[in-house]
Amino acid sequence: MDTASLSRRLFAGWMAAMAGAWLPGHAAAAETYPARPIRLAVGFAPGTGPDILARTLGQKLGDLLGQPMVVENRAGAGGQIAAQFVAKSPPDGYTVLVADVSAISIAPAAFSKLGYDPARELVPVSEVVKTDFILVVPNQSPARSVAEFVKAARSRDKVNFGTFGAGTPGHFGAEMFAEQGGFRIEPVHYRATGDAVSAVVSGDVNAVFMSTALATAQVKGGKMRALATTAPQRSPLLPEVPTFAEAGYPKADFSAWFALFVPAGTPESVVAGLNAKAVAAVQSPEARKRLEEAGFSISGTSAEDARRMIAAEAERWKKIVSATGFRGD
Repeated sequence: MDTASLSRRLFAGWMAAMAGAWLPGHAAAAETYPARPIRLAVGFAPGTGPDILARTLGQKLGDLLGQPMVVENRAGAGGQIAAQFVAKSPPDGYTVLVADVSAISIAPAAFSKLGYDPARELVPVSEVVKTDFILVVPNQSPARSVAEFVKAARSRDKVNFGTFGAGTPGHFGAEMFAEQGGFRIEPVHYRATGDAVSAVVSGDVNAVFMSTALATAQVKGGKMRALATTAPQRSPLLPEVPTFAEAGYPKADFSAWFALFVPAGTPESVVAGLNAKAVAAVQSPEARKRLEEAGFSISGTSAEDARRMIAAEAERWKKIVSATGFRGD
């Protein structure tokens, strides 16, 4: 073979190799995931229950993945800001969302102009934890039981109920409780968690449904009084607080789940890898202890189980939202 022919064949082979290197599958194979730090977005402020979850899970998950997981607090709108951010991010596994029922299952039913579509733009990785809610009232409230609260509420035109944002579980939980109790509420929506807590402490609102994770510290610190929990059994963190079922309101059984999500289009191998590590992380003894102390119960489901759960939750909350007649826009 002459020199010119050899050169042409070598050049053609080099071009073919370069073309193959730029194919998506080849690139994915060349870079073992994860090869760089991962962002973990959470839609709530530092110091809140969801933030504690994100930081506890992020630290352990980062250790297992071999790359730092950097928590980004994108607080506001009941988690919608963080959800939209991740939904619009590249589907490469380097931007992960920890979100609760508010931004994923409630928001599509409550708001007609969301900036994202959870069902189409986000893929569940795993349901990691759940948290129930505590009905709390100011220390100066005369109500020392659910019965006393309902009796007083029925004697008034409306009861001011604080929430952590329109369209959140605490908002619709208050609506459901009011319907069951035969009284009316005036929802007072707060954008910042601290503002809602301050409103209870100062007596600016009559009550709030606060997550167990957040309420425990406030109640133990003597800043507010707990009347009942939405959990099926009493919380070991607040064993003196009865359940709503014990108080005669068994239908007040709502809770909030938290799950990990990635943008739609993320490779299935990445989703599977994240799921395996997330389940191991949340079920590790150190993470479990920290999260249970913060008021969470551990889940750690498969990606498929998470998908089924979220689909069912979307239908459930659609009916609840419709029954209240609420529209966020």
